[in-house]
Amino acid sequence: MVSHLVVGPMLRYADAESASVWMETDEPGTVAVEAGGLRVDAGTFTVHGHHYAIVDLEGAPAGAAYTVELNGERVWPPAGAPPSRLRLLPADGPPRLLFGSCRTSVPQDAVHTLSHGVDVLREYGRRLRDVPDDEWPDLLLLLGDQVYADEPSKEMLDFIRDRRGGEEPAREIADFEEYAELYRQAWTEPEIRWLLSTMPSAMIFDDHDLRDDWNTSAAWREAMAKVPWWPRRVMAGLGAYYIYQHLGNLSPAERAEDPLLARLRDGGGDGAGHLDAFAARADEDPSSSRWSYARDFGSTRLIMLDTRSSRQVTPGDRRMLDPAEWEWLTERLSTEAEHLVIGSSIPVLLPSGIHHVESWNEAVCDGAWGKRAARWSEKVRQAIDLEHWAAFRRSFEDLSRMLAAVPGTVILLSGDVHYSYVAKARHLPIYQVVCSPIRNPLSRVLRLANVVASFGLAGLVGGTLARLARLPGPPFRWRIVAGPWFPNAIATLVFEDVPVVRWHGLSPDPDQTVRLAPVRRARALRRVRAKTRRAAH
Repeated sequence: MVSHLVVGPMLRYADAESASVWMETDEPGTVAVEAGGLRVDAGTFTVHGHHYAIVDLEGAPAGAAYTVELNGERVWPPAGAPPSRLRLLPADGPPRLLFGSCRTSVPQDAVHTLSHGVDVLREYGRRLRDVPDDEWPDLLLLLGDQVYADEPSKEMLDFIRDRRGGEEPAREIADFEEYAELYRQAWTEPEIRWLLSTMPSAMIFDDHDLRDDWNTSAAWREAMAKVPWWPRRVMAGLGAYYIYQHLGNLSPAERAEDPLLARLRDGGGDGAGHLDAFAARADEDPSSSRWSYARDFGSTRLIMLDTRSSRQVTPGDRRMLDPAEWEWLTERLSTEAEHLVIGSSIPVLLPSGIHHVESWNEAVCDGAWGKRAARWSEKVRQAIDLEHWAAFRRSFEDLSRMLAAVPGTVILLSGDVHYSYVAKARHLPIYQVVCSPIRNPLSRVLRLANVVASFGLAGLVGGTLARLARLPGPPFRWRIVAGPWFPNAIATLVFEDVPVVRWHGLSPDPDQTVRLAPVRRARALRRVRAKTRRAAH
């Protein structure tokens, strides 16, 4: 029987001197990665009958082509495929970032192109084959909804039906085995597979990686806890996220200190029990694990935030990040960086009208207009996804004040909303840059509804509702300076004389370019501090 890779290889963590290659194999054993005369062997570990390896290459030459062997057999690259190479990151300068979110893994045929649009990540990867190395992005950031566990494709539904018939959840992912197949379908299309094998990547989840509205509120959690299949699903979702996404986000040093990975590697046999126990605890007690992470690239700091699992959803004391996660973020913001890039799957700066609507909705949910209105408002919160930073107003205001005081430029990268735009803080070098979706466009009706709700109707009523709920104004003002654009897209952030963002999409819209010009923050910072003092009194 010929050995093969099930998923991967994927070039995940990389810095100026090392790179990590992750893969899923069809059998246990020894994996060997060879690049530029350097050969590194690593054993596989097994979870729920699936076999995985992550190989760290220290000192391999940048740009070297690499090969993969499994139990002595060459399994990568396949015959006729372009080579995969180890692309390391610049040691002394900011990286060029490629980013986006929301990618459905449906087939690449004409029927699905008509319904879901062109897979822009795939098309961008195809273009890169003809692009000189010095023009490539350095790092791919996937900002949520890498897979849709609650909206499987027909192919995934066929797999579910063949495996367990009509057992509930009949049209959603149920367990680790189905998550493994979901990731396989998402990441093994040949063009995507090659791109992920040769460009370093960093990831974070959003709701559809688990389920729509995941951790929207305490009421949502209480309702889902009563669903018989949900505990198995959330345990499988977090466990699969740990294996398929989180491990590759970590540096070799961080993985060496990970007690769960040590148990999976050293325990012998199948480590499903260890992984499941970890995932169940991560859901029950978010402070027991941390999915957020940070990296420094010269004078640029990247912080990727978990804005889903670490939420505190206590009515009256909602937080986007629980106290442990918030303390970690505060430490990351306490040292200076010329450029601060924060990846948050959901936008921090929404169109101002919908921002006020979400803050008002949270206040009403917490009883500002009485118990009956609170119950109604909770239904609205879940029905139309009023769950961004604005709907966790205390966290939004605390973060805004911290960012206003940070020296240098702050760039918030997000997805989720299925349109792209740039927002800019007034008198402050703080930018919200959104790129969504990679492949999951809104219908024309929903596009119009979003324009009316976010940029029209909400702008008229949002401020009024916030005042009626007696909510204070945000620490600073901002406005949309570019967009919205609705087609499938992926974007690059390039640090030139000033940061420049370019959206890369196909018809009907051309590529869009926005320069994030620096501004002087002194006057606005004084205003933020004055507002903070008034709010305290």
